[in-house]
Amino acid sequence: MSTGNLISTLAAGVAGIALMTGMAHAQSDEPFRLIVTHLEPPLVPNSVMDLALELGYFEAEDVEVELVRVQQTPSALAALQAGEGEMANVGVDALLQIINAGATDFRAVNSPNKSLPFLIAAKEEIATPADLAGASFGVGRVGSLDHSLSTLVLSSLGVDIDDAELVTLGQPSVRAQALAAGQVDATTMSIGVWSELPDQTGLHVLVDQDTYYEGAPVVNKVNAVPGNVLEERPEDVEAVIRALTRLSRDFAQDPQMWIDAMADARPDVDIAVLEMLAQSFASSWSVNGGMSASELAYTVDWLYQTEDFAGQPRLAMEDWVAFGPLDAVLEDLGVDETMDPADR
Repeated sequence: MSTGNLISTLAAGVAGIALMTGMAHAQSDEPFRLIVTHLEPPLVPNSVMDLALELGYFEAEDVEVELVRVQQTPSALAALQAGEGEMANVGVDALLQIINAGATDFRAVNSPNKSLPFLIAAKEEIATPADLAGASFGVGRVGSLDHSLSTLVLSSLGVDIDDAELVTLGQPSVRAQALAAGQVDATTMSIGVWSELPDQTGLHVLVDQDTYYEGAPVVNKVNAVPGNVLEERPEDVEAVIRALTRLSRDFAQDPQMWIDAMADARPDVDIAVLEMLAQSFASSWSVNGGMSASELAYTVDWLYQTEDFAGQPRLAMEDWVAFGPLDAVLEDLGVDETMDPADR
């Protein structure tokens, strides 16, 4: 059976099971518009939003989802404010900023891909993080996101990034090229940039993405909804979260399912790359909705220490998060204890 036929069969099966078991959660005949900040399914767990549509997981929950594609979080938040969508996948920092600016009814309800897929890559002679002392380390700029997070990560591993020679290089792709060319000894990049390096000879992953997130558990993106949607379409909000959570669990249990789905959605990507990515995402799926209270609190603590939040009033958790819809979904599905903490 071809990949396309397999995906069609899976989608039909999911929808059929939902109908047979009575698991229909439609509340409105109007489409539920989900605003995303990518133009095609991305090579990260956030692809679950695109693939839930393609594989029929939204349909199985009896909610008609339309994806509204924009570029970057500011456009997504502007579209959400203008009523051009019911939910938007946005950066936590921008969500806090817009709430502080007056959009006080916006709330984060789940996170299909909470973490930046960062890792630290290095020359093979940098065998351990401790070997970074005296070595050159490429950063976007001093104080940039990659520099700030890597400082936390390396500190958790007993290494002071200031013991390395910091080299300002700009964008991740430029830093990766500099590493490959031997111009720096190590740098931070995403798993996607690492996978696209044409020649990794003499290089290796010094700190993998799971270790990186453990050292700096900053939640990067969440799905946010305005208050009127929470009030008027709560069952549809839960249906969308339920579909994303179900598919995240299925991908976690069967990585080949993600590989096959992405091969169909992104034929431009080599299967070997998809297989490598699937392995790297093994423990990254939001099987409980990606809304750990302790990780969200850590994120806020970190953000309010940055220059962008200097002098701004600190938001309490209830001012920007609504756990209710996700908790209702987890009450229905149960909590998966294998990953993604569901602490409250």
